Amino acid sequence: MPSLILLMIAGAFAYAWWNAARAASEHATEVGRAACRAAGVQLLDQTVHATGLRLRRRSDGRLGLERSFRFEYSHEGTDRNRGRMVFHGRRLMSLTGPAPAVAATLPGQD
Repeated sequence: MPSLILLMIAGAFAYAWWNAARAASEHATEVGRAACRAAGVQLLDQTVHATGLRLRRRSDGRLGLERSFRFEYSHEGTDRNRGRMVFHGRRLMSLTGPAPAVAATLPGQD
C-alpha cells in the first residue's frame, strides 16, 4: 500500500511539472508572436523551443525557475534569423530578436 501512495505522489509531481512546462511554452509562444508582429516580421514554424532551465533568485530573494526559449523569424520570407527569450516565472527578462525595444509592451510584464 505505501508504494502505491508514493507512486501516486510521484505521478502528481510529474504531471504538475509537465503542465507548468507546457504553460510556460504557450506563454513564450504568445510573447514571441507579439514581438514578431510588433516588428513586422514572420515567426517561422509558429512556435518557440525551450533551450534552458535553471534556478535563479527573484528580486524578492525567493528561488524561481528561469526558462530560456529560442525562436526563428524572417524579414522577407527568404532569410532565417534566431531570437531568444528568457523568462523568470511568467516575467520576460530579456528578448533578443526582431525588435528588443518593444519588450516593454509585450504580454507577461506583470
